[in-house]
Amino acid sequence: MDTSNRAAAPRRLAHRFALTLAALGLFTLPLSSQAEELPAIQLRLAHVVNSDDTYHIAATRFQELVSEQSDGAISVEIYPNASLGDERTLLEGMQIGTVDMGVITNGPVANFVDDFSVFELPFLFPTAEGAYSVLDGEIGQEILDKLEGVNLKGLAFTERGFRNITNSRNAINEPADLDGLRLRVIENEVYVDTFRTLGANAVPMAWTEALTALQQGTIDGQENPVNVAAAFNLAETQNYLTMTRHIYAPAIFIMSLPRFNALPEAAQEIVLDAAHEASAYARAQNAATEAEQLDEVREAGMEVNETPDIAAFQAAVAPVYEKYGQRFADYLPRIQAALE
Repeated sequence: MDTSNRAAAPRRLAHRFALTLAALGLFTLPLSSQAEELPAIQLRLAHVVNSDDTYHIAATRFQELVSEQSDGAISVEIYPNASLGDERTLLEGMQIGTVDMGVITNGPVANFVDDFSVFELPFLFPTAEGAYSVLDGEIGQEILDKLEGVNLKGLAFTERGFRNITNSRNAINEPADLDGLRLRVIENEVYVDTFRTLGANAVPMAWTEALTALQQGTIDGQENPVNVAAAFNLAETQNYLTMTRHIYAPAIFIMSLPRFNALPEAAQEIVLDAAHEASAYARAQNAATEAEQLDEVREAGMEVNETPDIAAFQAAVAPVYEKYGQRFADYLPRIQAALE
């Protein structure tokens, strides 16, 4: 991390409590004192999901906040539904400056900066609060800052959430029930190894392709948070939902580094603050709506298992930690210590 990042880190961390209060409506962040001096700035923000999804909630809140905090000088145009490409395409577009920014799942980001993969280890985070304490703290900021080495700017961690298994074939209560299940996973080797270790036939593919594969029956299931099952009406193709909560999946507000560096300093501050506040807002929305979304998928016909044998799943993924423990030696022990 360069000296400018080290100098900025205390300010970013100091905002965290105020941003959380703001997301809950208990505090209003002041407008930048330099907002009235800003030129008109337009940003294009892309993501790969629909307008009912958590990513769009975060993106819309970000859009509102930058407009408010810049007194209208900064406007954000949102491109949902992979209209500008899948997540790898969006990241590559940000690197060369053809896409300004996006809300991107952690797994694909890890293909650009390997340290992000540490967050994909199964059952690493026991609670959402534990995940937030790591992601919003020193460890999370160090890893976000590494994106600058690949011409990207990490703004803030938002979330996809705790991931669960859905499928069309059979009820799942323990790892043996996954035997041979053709399960779509994120295009990330830790995900692939985790589910192959559990006995599934892990099939890595982009989400846009997965939706078609589920409809055509070329895969049996997928794993994602409850909000995805509800937002994408997965009950149309999936009969079973098992609340394994096997991985807490962050998502990230990411910006093209050249685009970020080209912004006036006051605009950079507004963008960073808005990304943090929008992330806290999206997390709060996820927590508030999960029970309602579970009711929705039940009513749509899904059989939901809220009490699978988690201990059996945790024991079964021990080889994943044996394989990746040394690779993530810089961060895994620190994360585990922070969670004690």
